[in-house]
Amino acid sequence: MIPLFKVYLPDSVDKPLLEVLHSGYIGQGIKVDKLEEALAPWMGTKNVLTLNSGTSALHLALRLADVGPGDSVISTPVTCSATNTPIVNASADIIWADVNPKTGNVDPNSIEPLIMGNTVAIMCVAWGGYLPDMDEINSIADEYGLVVILDAAHAFGAFYKGERIGSISDYTEFSFQAIKHLTVIDGGLLTCKSEADYKRGKLLRWYGIDREGPRTDMRCELDIAEAGYKYHMNDVNATIGLEQLNHVREILIKHLSNAEYYDGEFRARNLKRCKPLEYENDRLSSYWLYTILVDDREAFREFMASKGIAVSAVHSRNDTHSCFTKFKTDELPGVDEFSKHQVSIPVGWWVTEEDREQIMSTIEEFDHVLA
Repeated sequence: MIPLFKVYLPDSVDKPLLEVLHSGYIGQGIKVDKLEEALAPWMGTKNVLTLNSGTSALHLALRLADVGPGDSVISTPVTCSATNTPIVNASADIIWADVNPKTGNVDPNSIEPLIMGNTVAIMCVAWGGYLPDMDEINSIADEYGLVVILDAAHAFGAFYKGERIGSISDYTEFSFQAIKHLTVIDGGLLTCKSEADYKRGKLLRWYGIDREGPRTDMRCELDIAEAGYKYHMNDVNATIGLEQLNHVREILIKHLSNAEYYDGEFRARNLKRCKPLEYENDRLSSYWLYTILVDDREAFREFMASKGIAVSAVHSRNDTHSCFTKFKTDELPGVDEFSKHQVSIPVGWWVTEEDREQIMSTIEEFDHVLA
């Protein structure tokens, strides 16, 4: 079976990992500091906070935006549930925006009619690694005094109009979970446009304790002004991340190469029932996913599996989950269309030239069966 996902862990991580495991210090320390310094160029900002998960990063962003009871956040149902559970855990309401059915990303035209007096934030997602229309979203947020949180869990290494994406929103979250482009086994990152938010976030990720303040007796005598969380990363995860950074450029190139092959093949083969998403040339996806739209998704999944190829919708629309159904749901035609037809095919670093040729030939065979 050609897998849809695969963990990348090179043998070269063994030595530095064993060294830190037996160093006597495995909490948040110098390795975390080094990882944040190394990640800053990838983000386009120095305001980088490594965390224990991408979900924690989103929750911390909501806390920094002072989202709480009585507030509402405009968000997308086309995402992992980890995007929206932090909103619930912040005791805020979710207002579902519609998506562009050709990309799976939030449609900016659906946002403005949803804004109410208690709306404080817009949560948007880079589906598969492709950025939504951030200029339009940021413009709406500026007009109404809202903050923008970009869930870029899929989008490490992506670009938007030639820029690194870590500083184009008030807050940007990345995931370093097991199967992402860059894994630390489990971890995440939050970037903040405001230095004040960055400094506050640095306190809140570790209970609210100022780990860099002057002290004579460990941290015991320091006052905690604002209660925080245990969301920090540790040196074990950071050591893995530092080694992964030596390989992530090559990983990203392989994802992009496979995606470009698929793009060319879909154009050349002119299939009728299986179509790729429609991307603009002003941004570069990291292609954590290569999503296509098919007429009969379940039949497609079964057909591909019978040929030894794993495919999946990956995430189901969140507005149908019981934990979210209490929130307002108007007509979402874009979500309906995208959710019915979207499915992702293998695109990652493990997909060989022979694999991708087999995948495209099998898709074409299925397309002819449907026709």
